[in-house]
Amino acid sequence: MTVENKPARKHTEVAVGVLLRESDGALLITSRPAGKPYAGFWEFPGGKLEEGESVEQALRRELIEELGVTIGQAIPWKVTEHDYPHALVRLHWCKVTQWTGEFEMRESQQMAWQQLPLEVHPVLPGSYPVLQWLSEERGLVFDEAFYEEKQPRS
Repeated sequence: MTVENKPARKHTEVAVGVLLRESDGALLITSRPAGKPYAGFWEFPGGKLEEGESVEQALRRELIEELGVTIGQAIPWKVTEHDYPHALVRLHWCKVTQWTGEFEMRESQQMAWQQLPLEVHPVLPGSYPVLQWLSEERGLVFDEAFYEEKQPRS
């Protein structure tokens, strides 16, 4: 089958929360749980929109399900797309500065409050644009290679 005959892939719509701690501007980042594509990679929390859900509704539901917190307002920020081997995703990025509840890692994932540049690696490639924008907002230089998976040399 040639590229011209290849069927178009359908986007998976995903709501993503950029949780910013107001006291110091730290970002919440979580690891992808075992059994999911890119397990162990770090990402911003969120998940797929279900039929009939708005971005904010999906983000609110996902953060309760994954992290055990109820968010305040989710401020729509940016929309990006990333083509992973397993899915073509459209990422709806929302900034969140208020939440209630205690963080619980309900999918056995890890979480970390991080300043830029992040100390955790590797980072899911779909997050690179947001890390770049946040770096620019803070007057920092973004280096994509810094966040990529480090492979041992043979």
